[in-house]
Amino acid sequence: MNRRGHAVARCTVERLMREMGLTGVVRGRRVITTVPGGQVERAPDLVDRTFVAGVPNRCWVADFT
Repeated sequence: MNRRGHAVARCTVERLMREMGLTGVVRGRRVITTVPGGQVERAPDLVDRTFVAGVPNRCWVADFT
């Protein structure tokens, strides 16, 4: 709009686009940050996928993803 002679603040354009559900075009290639699995051997399943403990504080599970 500034190129067409209308002085408009950037935040005003952002607000109007958000209200209309519009998004800007992102140029360039998408950055790939992870490689699909299959290259590395998985860690052994030490709890045999039994995630129910018979008594409290016996089976601990963590997720590192």
